Parts: sequence; C-alpha cells; structure tokens
Amino acid sequence: MKRLNFFSDILFGGKFRIFVLFVFDLLCFSLIDAGYYLLSGQTIYSVPTNNGLIYLENTVCLFVCLMVSRLLFKAYNNVWRYSNTKAYIFLTLSDFLGCTVFILLSRYVFYYLEHGFYIGIWHSVTVTSLFTLFTLVSRFAYRLIYKRFHIYDKRDKADNKKIRVGIIGAGQLGVYLSAELNDNHDSRYQPMCFIDIDKAKIGNRVAGLPVYSPGDAEKVIEKYSLTEVILAISDISSEKTERLWDRYSSLGCRVKIYALPFHDEDNAHNKSKRVIRDFSIEDLLFREPLNINRQSELDFYKGKTVLVTGGGGSIGSELCRQISKCSPKQLIIFDIYENNAYDIQQELKYHYGMGLNLAVEIGSVRDLERLDCVFKNYKPDIVFHAAAHKHVPLMEHSSSEAVKNNVIGTYNTANVAEKYGAEKFILISTDKAVNPTNVMGASKRVCEMIVQCRADSNTSFAAVRFGNVLGSNGSVVPLLKKQIASGGPVTITDKRIIRYFMTIPEASQLVMLAGAKAEKGELFVLDMGLPVKIYDLAVNMIRLMGYIPEKEIEIKEVGLRPGEKLYEELLMKGENLVETENKTIFIEKDKPYTRSEVDSKLKVLADAVRASSGELDSPAVKEALKKIVPTFVEPGDINCRENIKEILDENALAAKA
Repeated sequence: MKRLNFFSDILFGGKFRIFVLFVFDLLCFSLIDAGYYLLSGQTIYSVPTNNGLIYLENTVCLFVCLMVSRLLFKAYNNVWRYSNTKAYIFLTLSDFLGCTVFILLSRYVFYYLEHGFYIGIWHSVTVTSLFTLFTLVSRFAYRLIYKRFHIYDKRDKADNKKIRVGIIGAGQLGVYLSAELNDNHDSRYQPMCFIDIDKAKIGNRVAGLPVYSPGDAEKVIEKYSLTEVILAISDISSEKTERLWDRYSSLGCRVKIYALPFHDEDNAHNKSKRVIRDFSIEDLLFREPLNINRQSELDFYKGKTVLVTGGGGSIGSELCRQISKCSPKQLIIFDIYENNAYDIQQELKYHYGMGLNLAVEIGSVRDLERLDCVFKNYKPDIVFHAAAHKHVPLMEHSSSEAVKNNVIGTYNTANVAEKYGAEKFILISTDKAVNPTNVMGASKRVCEMIVQCRADSNTSFAAVRFGNVLGSNGSVVPLLKKQIASGGPVTITDKRIIRYFMTIPEASQLVMLAGAKAEKGELFVLDMGLPVKIYDLAVNMIRLMGYIPEKEIEIKEVGLRPGEKLYEELLMKGENLVETENKTIFIEKDKPYTRSEVDSKLKVLADAVRASSGELDSPAVKEALKKIVPTFVEPGDINCRENIKEILDENALAAKA
C-alpha cells in the first residue's frame, strides 16, 4: 500500500502529472482505434486506395482534435483523485466538441483538398465514444483505488479511532457533509447513517449510508454506538433546531451543527464556508439572529471622532470593535479600569495598526473636571455612554455608589457633551429600568430621564434599552460555565425566573444604529422575541458541555437575590411605540419630563447621597429613588403574582413576538 502511494505521488504529482496522463490517453486511444480498424474491415472509406495510410492519417487528425479540445476545456488541469461530477462532464463535452470539429474538417475541408482525409462519421463517433468512456472509467477507478489504499494507510498511522456519528438530514447538505467526511482523511468523524423524515428515503441508502426514521433514533444510536450527531439541514428554523437539540441531547448524544460560524450570515448559502461546530451559547437562544442594516452605520461614523465611556467593558469594547470597522477619524476609549482599557487598546492596535487613530484616557465619569479636560481636547462628534455600575445585588447594598456612577456620571457626561458641541449622545440603558424593583434599574431609569428631557439641545440625545447580554462580564452565562466546569452544582435563583437575552454583537449594532438615527431624545427598544427561562438555559449549557443535567450536574435553587424579580419587561404601561424600517427596532414616544423636572429629581437624589455619607448601606438613597421614579416597586409586590404569562402579555413587544 505504501509503495502504491509512493509511485502514485511520483507519477501523478507535480510537473509529470499532465505528461503521464497524456501518454496514458495516447496509448488508450491507439489501442481503441487499432481495434476498430481490425474489426471494421476497412469498408468505411470512400477513397479506395491505400486504406491503411489513410486510416493512420485520419486517426492522427482525430486524436489532435480531441487533445486540443481537452486542453481548451482544461481537462488535464484536474487532480483526478479529488475530482467531482463537473470534471467528468467537462471532459465529456470536450471530447464531443473535438469529435464534431474533426467531422466538419474531414467532410468540408480535407476531402475537397483531395488529400484523402475523408473519414466516415461512424468511425469518429465510435472511437471517440469508446475513448471517452475508457478515460472516464480509468480516472474514476484511479480515484477509488487511491482513496481506498490512501485511507487504509492513513488509518494505519492513526493513533485514535474516528468518532462514529449520525447525520440528521439526508438532503443535499447532508450528502455534501457525508462526502466531505469520507473524502477527508484527516477528519475526526466517520458517518454511519442518516436520520431523516422523508418516507421515500427511510429504509433505503443515500450516498452509501442507510437512512432511518427519527422514531428509530434511540435504537440507531445504540446499534452504531453513536456518541455524536450532526445537524445538516439547510434553512432550518430556530423552532426545529430547538426540538432536535432537545431530542438528541436527551438521548445522551453530543449534538453538533454543520453551519456557518455564528455571526457569519452573509454567506449562509455557501456550503464551502460551513463547518462542523458545537452549539454556541448564542445558538441556545433558539431564535434567528437579529438582522440590523449595517450600511447606515458605516456611512454615518466614517470620518467622525467617537468617544466611548466604559470602553473597556463588555458592551463598550464591542462598540469599539464595531466603530473601528467604520473608518472613524478618531476613537477615544474612556474607562476607569485600566486593565480592560489596555486589553481593548492592544487588540485594536494589533488588528488596525496605524490605520486607526486610537486614544485611551483613564478617568471616571464621576469626575467632572477630568471629563471636561477630555472633551475639551478631543471634541468628540459622537458619544456612547456605556460606563455604569450594573450588578443588581451589589448596588442594593451600595446605592449611593450606584447613583454617583450611573446618575451623576450620566448627568456629567451629557453636560460636557452639550458644552463642547457633540453631535450625538447615546446612553446604554437596560430593561431593568422598566418598572424597576432595584436600585440599579431605578438609577438607569433616571438616566433615561436625563437623556429624554434634552430634546431642546443642539446635541441629539437618545437611549437604547435592551435585555441581558450573553457572555458579558458578570452575567449569568460566565457564572454557569464556571460552575459546570468545576463539577457543579449549578445555582439559579428560581426555576421560574425568565429573562430577555441578546448577543454582544447584536447589542452593539443596535446601539450604533441608534446613534446613526438619533434625533431628539428617542428611546430605542429592541424586540428580542420571547424571554428565556434561566433554568432551561442552565440545562442546555450543561448538555452543551457534555454532561447530563440533574444526574452528573445538579441544579440548585438558591432564592431570589435582593431587588431581583422573576421577569423583566421592555416597556412601561402607557409608553407608545413607533416601528422603524427595521421591524425589530422600535422608538418609544412617551411624553418626557422637562429639564426643570429632572433637575428637581436630581436635587432630591443629591441630598439623599449627601445625607448618606459615611454609611455603608444607604436606605435614604433608595427611598429617594422611590420618590422620583414613579414606577419603582418592591420586588415582592410583583413576584407574588402567580400568572407571569399574563404580565408578559401586557408587554407590547412580547405580544408582538
């Protein structure tokens, strides 16, 4: 076997491949044509003299026509061990064209030159057909022989056995995948069977593999000792993906998907771009990725000076990445935490080098003097305000700090943005600002008031409200990953708790779109579909990491944390929505507070903060927030309601989803 591969590599590799194929085809053609000459009885010529010489002359001419045609079709450029149907079709067409040209030349050119080059049509058609057939068979046989011995040789060298997998979907994509796995000698997978709902395929073979019904999945997994299954269904809906994930992961199989890397939807129909990958955390949302038009962003931010407060955080750093793609005049990262700021600085320098005018300034949005200095020197056109304290339980205990950083920080940044003539100011808000039950959510609601009351400003202010961001620092997903990796138990506050989720790229793109479209105090709201149960997310993450929920990894309820509620909303009662041209994005058009009203509310807060100086906990601040945020309620007043679905139906976006 090794000798066969050795000689094969010499004969059919490098510069000699075309020469060897040409000599091989010459010998084959000569044998076929000689056989035809012996069997024909030399009766096909209209010129009676010197039949043998005429036959030789015509044979050479036919061979030249065929070879020239093959060269035009680049038939000898194919590496036949990796050939496909297209290569065989092109070779057949090239021979057909060569034969046709020869017949026309022999009948209308050579014959009238009286050189005796006239030959019968049956001779040229028969010899060409046999030659083409033999060429195709020889190429195909070589491919099969090479694959067989080369695969065995590879298997002899392999230290580990291949993973036996079943392919879900016996359609075009599944067949393409099975061929790719069988042809790729370095593949880790050995496809054993298909599972499909098509009754015409069940019980038969597709691409050499047996096809089974989904109802036989459990028996099939046991029969073939399958440890993994791969979903290979084109244009599969999120609902069907969820059903298949639940079905096969519950049978103890690791479920993978043959698809694009997440967030590469531009090439959704390009099979060559697809890869076999694990389900990502984003896939576990089981909804279609949000389609946000990027062109308006690219056009709007090009040539602008953009400043991002909290630029080292999860959302802030992704904003910086997206802004960098838009060819800004300058990007300024402003953050109090120098480690995060340093990380995103080095990442952007690595990707863009001198092509990005990047500045990093360390400072706090609570420090008005530092903010004024930064804005005075850079005079940003666009300001994204992502700096904030966001951890609900921590802010319940440190409410003064929440107000100082979130409320006063927003107020300071908005003021200096106006002072130095910023074109746009975009606040990052949260669904926790809707009917807040905690200090963090109430503080963000006050931030929204600060932005909405400035409709009379020369600076266009806007806020963007969305739900939990998957994978962001301090969010539930990194915590669950750590708990699963350490062997559990996985802790959730309550099995009934539900949350809206979006990905970091979706969140940053929404913010940038809001920045491009913001005019006067809008509040942008994203329709994120239906909320997700945290318990279901935990179960799916345990399966994703290869464990069995409740058996290998325990899930424990630990009770709601201070200020936490069982559900989140995207809208308050009375808020009016206007749909944008992007049907997943809405603008809230409720009547905002005036500047004087907001200033009065801020004075109440400032007095409470001063009164709480020297205290670790600040109950006076929480009481002040209850006074100035009319929708602030105690979590117990909401969590005691039994029918959470009824509450969600009151939410306009949930009903629309």
